[in-house]
Amino acid sequence: MEASTTNTHTIVEALTKAIVEHRLHPGTKLAEQKLADHFGVSRTLVRQALFQLSQNGLIRLEPARGAFVAAPSVAEARQVFAVRRMLEAEITRALARSMTPAKLKVLTDHSALEKSALQTQDNSNRAELLGDFHIRMAELLGNDVLVQMMVELLSRCSLITLMYQPDSAAEHSSEEHGALIQALADQDENLAVRLMDEHLQHVEASLSFDRKIPSNDIAMALA
Repeated sequence: MEASTTNTHTIVEALTKAIVEHRLHPGTKLAEQKLADHFGVSRTLVRQALFQLSQNGLIRLEPARGAFVAAPSVAEARQVFAVRRMLEAEITRALARSMTPAKLKVLTDHSALEKSALQTQDNSNRAELLGDFHIRMAELLGNDVLVQMMVELLSRCSLITLMYQPDSAAEHSSEEHGALIQALADQDENLAVRLMDEHLQHVEASLSFDRKIPSNDIAMALA
């Protein structure tokens, strides 16, 4: 039973990473047998992993057709950002009230990694770091349930930004993270909450909903 759980978890982790890093694109078919061959496991374990991913909104399961990487609609994209604005306002508020030098260092170190990825044009790492900044904030509050919720939301956002966001928005996001860190360092709660709300509104406003959806092959993505 333990080995079964481990293998399922491994598949979930690998597919999630491939989706978040934009190696598996929206609409890609996830063939059970191909995945079973790739991971060296049974189709039953693959099916369990795909079900978990469907619960997280990263893939969709279609009767008689199989599993596909989710392709969020415009309405769903709007809803995801609405949830993030509500949730992250309170994360920001709580963090401003509990800021310490150690917590500040975590955020400033992360910001430095973002800037480095931007300078070296490391697009894959850059996208991951920009999302992880928001997860770092949740982690600093020490609430595991909150962190898991943020991980799932950011995973879904990765699909949305892949489909609808132009590359030029990344540098602006990193600059806004820097301003937010300064407000948190000053423990200026109201300013920090306002900056977070404006940041998420800017990210949503950068989405181009008439953008052509990319596609990719699962063998390439997991190679």
